[in-house]
Amino acid sequence: MSSWSATCTAAVPAPGRGRPALYCSRSCQAKAYRRRKQSPAPAAEQPAAAGVPSPRRRQIAEALWRIAAERGLHAASLREVAAEAGVSLRAVQYHFASKHRLLVDALQLLHEENERIARSRIRFDATDPRALLRAVLDEFLPVDAQRTTALRVFAAYYARSLTDPELAEVFLPADQPLERMVAELIAAAQRDGRTAPGLDPWREADLLVSGAVGLGQDVLHRRRTLEDVRSTLDYHLDKIFAGGRRTLRRPPAKGVAESGPL
Repeated sequence: MSSWSATCTAAVPAPGRGRPALYCSRSCQAKAYRRRKQSPAPAAEQPAAAGVPSPRRRQIAEALWRIAAERGLHAASLREVAAEAGVSLRAVQYHFASKHRLLVDALQLLHEENERIARSRIRFDATDPRALLRAVLDEFLPVDAQRTTALRVFAAYYARSLTDPELAEVFLPADQPLERMVAELIAAAQRDGRTAPGLDPWREADLLVSGAVGLGQDVLHRRRTLEDVRSTLDYHLDKIFAGGRRTLRRPPAKGVAESGPL
């Protein structure tokens, strides 16, 4: 009676009870040995809820964020990411088909994570648009460890996006959601008569967002202090919301007559 080798299609005698499998050639036996030595593919995970990354994908993405923040994206090889995440290289390849896919997906996850955290931090109060806008701008500053790491990761992605068009589309979306949100806050305050006259909300939003991002990078480089940067942003916000502030006229000093028109 014959059996079929699992490695090739040649007919070989059936192995006896307890005997090792037989092969048609040494080459066929070597192939079977190499297959047995390969690490098994990661077990399939339970499907995550819609819009929620699987725990393993998130674990790998967080490892990439740490490497990018500390050493830059050029150091984030698949092997380095696997070692940082404490998983096998095959696990990384199983969840992300290539390094480029890992970079893009990890960036999308970081955007989603930052938005989720920001929504939990910012208290929406339509009656105080200046304070609301101030809280939004704080999300661009290295105020705490989470925001500091995120800003360092974004800086690494910015450098990479200059030479990677697909990555740039994720890093710098064409619809400019941050600028749009800031512009809408200013426009709403403008309609309520709370801003200085003649403002262009979009231009002001461009200045505020780019200014906050650039000043936040200066804090990371220790070129400026966080207090100094916040004072600069407050200065500009005071100019935008000048229309909503009452200007009180100081009384003249005792013994000094108030000047009239010449």
